[in-house]
Amino acid sequence: MFDTILGLPLHPLVVHVVVVLLPLACVGAVAIAIVPGWNRRFGILVVGCAFVATGAAVLAKESGERLASRVGLPITHAAEAKWVPVFSGLLFLAVAALWWYDRSQPERRANVTKAIAVVTVVVAVIALGWVAVAGHSGATDVWTKVIQSTTPGAYPSE
Repeated sequence: MFDTILGLPLHPLVVHVVVVLLPLACVGAVAIAIVPGWNRRFGILVVGCAFVATGAAVLAKESGERLASRVGLPITHAAEAKWVPVFSGLLFLAVAALWWYDRSQPERRANVTKAIAVVTVVVAVIALGWVAVAGHSGATDVWTKVIQSTTPGAYPSE
């Protein structure tokens, strides 16, 4: 089910969703945690972005396992990437809680909302770092041998 789409491996396609949306959700999470007015205005977008990123991260993990069954297990990447859905899910929960609690406050943030904002920033920084580490190890596994065995040259002209 999570193996291929239109004859191509699903994993590299889904990974692109994760490496775009998860960092966007992390940056958005920090922004709405720091500026309460932005949370009230843009919070639902950040929550939605984190939700889609989490779904894509789960799909990337599952499709990566299927791809590994075909091409071999990239041990370092697999060990790092298995945590991306976890951190993405935690980010989703944190931004959803922040959005929800912040909307229920009058003009100023209550202490519980401030605490949730701090947790959101911490989780966002961890998730951003982790997706970068996992993405780098995956790209290294895929491209290192190709780059080492080729030399740069001019693009072939017709």
